[in-house]
Amino acid sequence: MTRPLSTPEEATASSVERVLEVRNLVVDYHTTGGTVHAVNDVSFDVRPGETLALVGESGCGKSSTGRAILRLEKITSGEVLYRGTDLASASTKELRTLRRKLQMIFQDPVSSLNPRRRVSELVVEGLLIAGTPARECASLAREVLETVGMDPDRFGEVRPGQISGGQAQRIAIARALAIRPDLIVCDEPVSALDVSVQAQIVNLLQDLKDEYDLTLVFISHDLSVVRSVSDRVMVMYLGRVCEIGAVDQIFDSPSHPYTRALLDSVPSMTAKGGFRGPALAGEIPSPLSPPSGCPFRTRCPKAADRCAAEVPELRELDGGRKVACHFPDDE
Repeated sequence: MTRPLSTPEEATASSVERVLEVRNLVVDYHTTGGTVHAVNDVSFDVRPGETLALVGESGCGKSSTGRAILRLEKITSGEVLYRGTDLASASTKELRTLRRKLQMIFQDPVSSLNPRRRVSELVVEGLLIAGTPARECASLAREVLETVGMDPDRFGEVRPGQISGGQAQRIAIARALAIRPDLIVCDEPVSALDVSVQAQIVNLLQDLKDEYDLTLVFISHDLSVVRSVSDRVMVMYLGRVCEIGAVDQIFDSPSHPYTRALLDSVPSMTAKGGFRGPALAGEIPSPLSPPSGCPFRTRCPKAADRCAAEVPELRELDGGRKVACHFPDDE
């Protein structure tokens, strides 16, 4: 049983219940070989205080989506509404004000920090840009450094090249927290770190989310991390949304064949052969020449003639999840 998605009027009426509303987002990259539709008609919401994870293989468009939310990538078309204000059409002046509530934690913590600046300078930079009086910046910087477990007396005068990757990521988190944001986009925040450090950063983000009442968009390809931090999960493939649902729905009973294939590819200590299911057949199509109809059809075991002729719409199933598949597993 399916029911239609909410109308634009209903979506507008519910804006007060959403921190972020993304509607029909398109991000194109123009190359010498043609146009890449990195993000292709993507729509989703992020609710206050939740963590929405974006997952998928490399090149699926999840990082481009995260960067477009903050206007770090040029938006080709669509809407990105932050508490009712469209970031996609906001002026430079409006965007400067809105960005005080929107921050990003990048994948490579060391390269995201200016190597010429001291740690204390990196943390107060955003405060100064936001107009915080200089006399208040030092105390605020000390506060957030202590919050992320970095002794300001020990680390305040060092530079990024003198600290470890895990410490650099803590500094990046402190810098994002300093101006008291409402929403943080975390783009693969632990992928560049040693496994022993990843859990520390994930636990830190969870604690800070509760302490600062944050809303997170968490981009990752590590499904074990995603399950531990997320409230809902959005699965992407070749720039399109395959499935969105509560974390337990996605991990325990996936509806889209691609979601199931992703989960089956996670290494397991108990599964025969080390994996829960068979490997995906075929290669990922070129984003310069994606398949007609459903983008996953060339690798899907359930593909039929309809899949080649018609792009599946993102529709709602029982339980609140949404799936873009003509033949979802729940039907």
